[in-house]
Amino acid sequence: MGIAGIAILFIWLIVMALAVASFGFWIWMLIDCITNEPSEGNDKLIWILVIVFTHFIGAAVYYFVRRPERIDNFGQ
Repeated sequence: MGIAGIAILFIWLIVMALAVASFGFWIWMLIDCITNEPSEGNDKLIWILVIVFTHFIGAAVYYFVRRPERIDNFGQ
C-alpha cells in the first residue's frame, strides 16, 4: 500500500466519522423535538417532519433556530 492508498484510507475514515457524527446529531435533534417541543397547534408535527425529511440540514435549522427559542420560552 503506497502513499495514495494510505491517503484514500484516511479520507474514507474521516468521511465515515463525519457520517456517523451527523447521524447521531440528527437522532439527537429528533428525540429532542419529540420529547421537549410543546404541542401547540401543529408546531411539533411540522418540526418533526422537517427534521425527518431534510435530515442533517433540518436538524441544524432546528438546533440553531427553534431550540434556543423554545428554551427561552418554555425552559426545556
